[in-house]
Amino acid sequence: MSTHIAAGPGQIAPIVLFPGDPLRAKWIAETFLTDAQLYSETRGMLGFTGTWNGHRVSVQGSGMGQPSMAIYATELFKNYDVQTIVRVGSCGALTERLAVRDIIIANGACTDSGINRVRFNGLDYAPVADFSLLRAAVEASEQMTLESAVHVGLLFSSDQFYSTRPELTEPFVAHGALGVEMETSGLYTLAAHYDRRALSICTVSDHIVTGEETTAQEREQTFGDMIEIALRAATA
Repeated sequence: MSTHIAAGPGQIAPIVLFPGDPLRAKWIAETFLTDAQLYSETRGMLGFTGTWNGHRVSVQGSGMGQPSMAIYATELFKNYDVQTIVRVGSCGALTERLAVRDIIIANGACTDSGINRVRFNGLDYAPVADFSLLRAAVEASEQMTLESAVHVGLLFSSDQFYSTRPELTEPFVAHGALGVEMETSGLYTLAAHYDRRALSICTVSDHIVTGEETTAQEREQTFGDMIEIALRAATA
């Protein structure tokens, strides 16, 4: 049993969907998985295991930000031998090229966090997605009838939700960043360290440029297209 997940041996599947919100984890388990069983509610961070189309799949909340995410991702990789993590999160759109509810499949992630600079002794590391997952997610999205557009590109993983320096995102947008969230850079780095597969798929929940946003309930329970893409990609 790990410190923060505290699941028993064999309770977590090799494939894990990884939302930040534990209530989104609960909704995913109840909506998409068959015979889902709760394996953890330690600190209120819910985890479930069930099946999807015959594949054993878990869903685990990660909390907000790279420090929280890193705790859960590390324990999943290190203590439970998880092979594949697909983050299914929300993000803010950084450009008018995107609309609310569009989906971003992240091929890489920029960050303002110092976590990787500590890890790499001040040097810059470029965290990228697992290509097989990335390709499978794009192919899955092309085979589905979706209400919103799908974009492949960079996410900006910020350490601050309420940024005091919003102008600092401008150079990232100028160099291709599509959305801002708080976890992907750290997730991709940990997957590389443990030689596992990781991908982030995020739905635009709010628009930094236009000010449009979804409600908390909509963020929790209505991003089903993203979950379907993630499940198809992870089990391909």
